[in-house]
Amino acid sequence: QFALVESGGGLVQPGGSLRLSCAASGFTLDTYTMGWFRQAPGEGREGILCVNTIDYKTTYVDSLKGRFTISRDNAKNTVYLQMNSLKPEDTAVYYCAAVKGLLCSDYAPDYDYWGQGTQVTVSS
Repeated sequence: QFALVESGGGLVQPGGSLRLSCAASGFTLDTYTMGWFRQAPGEGREGILCVNTIDYKTTYVDSLKGRFTISRDNAKNTVYLQMNSLKPEDTAVYYCAAVKGLLCSDYAPDYDYWGQGTQVTVSS
């Protein structure tokens, strides 16, 4: 059974860092493009970063450039989201998603598999 499981969320002070992990089971990630999305209260799901099968990375949100980084470790079947210099407006539920093939996208319906989400709260 295909599954994605996120971990690493929590409460962090402004300016702090977190690293989210997304572990796959039931399939191998090396032929899947992986995306990170987030959804703040009352908002839609926003695509923020993507890494494709040849490790090409895209950041879709300008305010995240230089602060958030996506990476993948195919040997561990895991994708990561490193978040630095966190701000209160980064508070959201963060989701990883997978789609077969090479093309990155920030459009949620393009993705086939989703994790359950992990809460990130940035507050003092």
